[in-house]
Amino acid sequence: MIARPESSAFAQQTAKPRVPFRVPSVDEIKDSTYRAAAVRGRAILLATRDSLPRNVGNSLRCASCHLDGGLRRDAMPWVGAFARFPQYRARSGKVDLIEDRINDCFRRSMNGRALDPAGKDMRDIVTYFAFLSSGTPVGAETEGQGLPRLEPLTGDPARGAGVFAVTCSRCHGVSGQGTALAPPLWGPRSYNLGAGMARINTAASFIHAVMPFDRALQLTAQQAFDVATYVNTRPRPDFAAKVRDWPRGGKPDDADYHVLPTH
Repeated sequence: MIARPESSAFAQQTAKPRVPFRVPSVDEIKDSTYRAAAVRGRAILLATRDSLPRNVGNSLRCASCHLDGGLRRDAMPWVGAFARFPQYRARSGKVDLIEDRINDCFRRSMNGRALDPAGKDMRDIVTYFAFLSSGTPVGAETEGQGLPRLEPLTGDPARGAGVFAVTCSRCHGVSGQGTALAPPLWGPRSYNLGAGMARINTAASFIHAVMPFDRALQLTAQQAFDVATYVNTRPRPDFAAKVRDWPRGGKPDDADYHVLPTH
């Protein structure tokens, strides 16, 4: 089942404004310097390892998880994301800037190194995100942001292995090693244990919503959890700093690793 929004009176009173999903055209940018930065930022996100080999430690690129170059609704789009920062994030236990969020992905999902927050590479990526939020009020939610979330289910890795062999291996490889069509899902060239996709609930929602890439919404919610459990119980790189996650408490059940006690 898809998780339904909370319907309490408090939630209604504190609801953020919600704006339609709109992908702006680069042709809307009139300033040539701004356009050049945004276009370069987009290029980095689409070819991340080729663009920034010193910062990427695996075979993924930013668009591996943010489908259609981050422009597809309900598939973790970047559209509107800039307007939602700064924001408090429970995992970091502080108010994060968008630069912090980007570097989180480089260190975790890309199993690499953080960018210089004040450097040109970061500036161009942020410029592209800002462009994709053109016309979005600060703090507003965007229709189609994130993923449609599934209610948690208990996954069976043995069943998941069977679904993976039949449905997923044609693109991701029989051993999850990745192919020219899709990135590796485990092993040394995949995301690490601190990545958001290493959480079974997140992976299951992603699989259910957008996978297989050419036949989305073919798997049941249970099959999605089975595959996510299988994939995320395979070996992958560690992320030592994960012990400092959720410093104020509230660690989700599917973040299956030890964190330092809260104070």
